[in-house]
Amino acid sequence: MSVSSLRVLSLIPPMTQLNTPYPSTAYLTGFLRSRGVAAFQEDLALALVLRLFSRQGLATLREHVHRIPMRQRSDCMMQFDISYDRYAVTVDAVIGFLQGRDATLSYRIAGRNYLPEGPRFASLDVYVDPDDPDGGDPLAWAFGALGTQDRARHLATLYLNDIADVLREAVDPRFEFVRYAESLALSQPSFEPLARALAAAPNWVDDTLDALTREAIDRHQPQLVLISVPFPGAVYAAFRIAQTIKRHWPDIKICLGGGYANTELRELAEPRVFDYFDYVTLDDGERPLLALMEHIEGKRGASRLVRTFLRQDAAVRYVNMQEADVPFSEVGTPTWDGLPIDRYLSLLDMLNPMHRLWSDGRWNKLTIAHGCYWKKCSFCDVTLDYISRYETASAELLVDRIEAIIAETGQTGFHFVDEAAPPKMLKALAEELLRRKVSISWWGNIRFEKSFTPELAQLLAESGCIAISGGLEVASDRLLKLMKKGVSVEQVARVTHGFAEAGVLVHAYLMYGFPTQTEQDTVDALEYVRQLFDNGCIQSGFFHRFACTVHSPVGQNPEEYGVKLVPLPKGDFAKNDVGFIDPTGTDHELMGKALNKALYNFMHGIGLDGDVRGWFDVRVPKPKVPRHFIERALYQ
Repeated sequence: MSVSSLRVLSLIPPMTQLNTPYPSTAYLTGFLRSRGVAAFQEDLALALVLRLFSRQGLATLREHVHRIPMRQRSDCMMQFDISYDRYAVTVDAVIGFLQGRDATLSYRIAGRNYLPEGPRFASLDVYVDPDDPDGGDPLAWAFGALGTQDRARHLATLYLNDIADVLREAVDPRFEFVRYAESLALSQPSFEPLARALAAAPNWVDDTLDALTREAIDRHQPQLVLISVPFPGAVYAAFRIAQTIKRHWPDIKICLGGGYANTELRELAEPRVFDYFDYVTLDDGERPLLALMEHIEGKRGASRLVRTFLRQDAAVRYVNMQEADVPFSEVGTPTWDGLPIDRYLSLLDMLNPMHRLWSDGRWNKLTIAHGCYWKKCSFCDVTLDYISRYETASAELLVDRIEAIIAETGQTGFHFVDEAAPPKMLKALAEELLRRKVSISWWGNIRFEKSFTPELAQLLAESGCIAISGGLEVASDRLLKLMKKGVSVEQVARVTHGFAEAGVLVHAYLMYGFPTQTEQDTVDALEYVRQLFDNGCIQSGFFHRFACTVHSPVGQNPEEYGVKLVPLPKGDFAKNDVGFIDPTGTDHELMGKALNKALYNFMHGIGLDGDVRGWFDVRVPKPKVPRHFIERALYQ
């Protein structure tokens, strides 16, 4: 095993998530250290939020508000300015509370006399006890037995959102806690919008990120910087970080990788990208990274790089010398060393006990297997490596990794981030955890397939499973068959009910707008979903609009799905989503508003006895689904 002399720094750019580290840098850093490389990592997304949302940060924010003429200030800016002294005295304490460092503050926050309350607090008005709409505490029914800590955490989250609204209106309209400046990169065929944004005079957020970047480089003195970009909402900041490094340290090599590059930059031909990055790599980073480090050290020519874009003679070149990927069993154990585990923020955006898991709590993220064992779904990027190459590791090795992570982080909560964790592997993992008496709490994503029997659900629960999520997509057997999901609505009902009976929370990923989906399909799907909630099969869900991607079966064989693709605009930057013409002609945007409104209420136990047509603002057909279909599927 050759040891590289390079110092490597992996960075998480804004914005990913605030409650727990995004795992890509942890995997790369752990892998590099297993190969003897001096590897380090930093989360600049968390660092940026903590710098902005501090007493000093709010003082600067107020200065920006004061630069705006009074007549142009919004209600949230006016409220912030009037209540500034209360914001200034509470913000650091609230951040400490959300980090878990000051639990007793919950009593003051929950009392509703401590925090200044801006426009975001109006959302609390929806939480009215349906049996007592005219009196009492509007939060008492919503929170129920969740208690003072959770009540306070929800109020503190609304407080941060109020401040974020002010920041967005006074400083940077692109600012979001997750999808920061997403429109600049999401399926953007031209680099021009991003180039203009990067050439513009930096605002306060940009300057803060610039300072944090320089501090990180000064601390670690790297020769190679890896910037992992999982989502379009982290692209703008990633380029700003690279811009800072190139301006101050032009000799440092910078490589861009991650989920965004893997899906949207596979046909990259824009030379200006390489004014910021020296290299862009695709798919799993371990093998390309090993080749890249040898290249930087002069041990390998550019023609022998692996899955790597670079600029040569003013043109973009893609080099892919065929070398075997590092097996999943040999990628090593991710490490969180260098990431401030105790400084992440446990937010509570939604009170639903399942839905909250994505923003609440610090979870060690781990993969059970590489890729997807099913890899047939029509809407999925089944042709790409992260889906198509399925590899597993032994249960013994996985539990070894789990024990090592617990020893390092002190955290026993795990989120298994597989596309779809295989039932055979989960069964083996559960048995190994129980055999070795390793106590953890875990959740992850599965397919609702018949292998997940009530007995297996019970075994998984005994091993620490607290929640599972899975794709129901469009709750229509016709469309599920067209999607090649390999499940039926009845089967989903039985599987989810088995988990619920074992005390495991269940989240359903739901979809609308799939090719040939009619209004009748949509209404019927919502009726199925209502019945699943009403029968305790699922506790949470999320509807998203179907997007056709160039790497999916729909995008590659549209005629099989009854649609015609809209020609993509010419471009040399990002390419992923592709428009399509569906002769069915359903107004999915109008349908989506009703679906999301209904689902939000279902998750709070509201409207489960009503006619689903009541959620729509327009006349829709009556559901053709028998009103007790799910109940009969469970108990027949």
